[in-house]
Amino acid sequence: MASTIVLRQSLAATKRSLIPLQLARRSTSNFAYVPGGPIYKGTVNDPTTFPSPSKSHGSYHWSFERLLSAGLVPLTAAAFATSGSPAPLLDGLLGVGLIVHSHIGFDTVLVDYVHKRKFPMLGPLLTWTLRLTSVAVGVGVYQFNTNDIGLTEFIRRVWTA
Repeated sequence: MASTIVLRQSLAATKRSLIPLQLARRSTSNFAYVPGGPIYKGTVNDPTTFPSPSKSHGSYHWSFERLLSAGLVPLTAAAFATSGSPAPLLDGLLGVGLIVHSHIGFDTVLVDYVHKRKFPMLGPLLTWTLRLTSVAVGVGVYQFNTNDIGLTEFIRRVWTA
């Protein structure tokens, strides 16, 4: 007899604890929960749209990224070798190369992980934020190279500090 009373009390407590979950389920029944993010338009059987062919986004784009990355190595070595003398051309090339290299790298991260098909608001917002940031950094590096000591002298002072 005592076990049935304990069982009834535990069932009543369980029902009371599930009431908020049932109310919450009723109130959000209009929205489907998807663990990975927003729901895609269409079904899984719909074909994906492919971008139109473009010379700037194919093998030329890949080759440019690799040439830029490889070109930064001698530019950085030249910056260390000529750090005692003013080298405005080297400062300009190094500044533009680093900005373009960083922009391409961060843009690749956004394309791979914050795709605009899955994140229709956040993807374009972050892409434009990256573009504006790259332009602002370009203006700042230009100002630093023309009105201040320049990148090569800055590198020398940082390494000797």
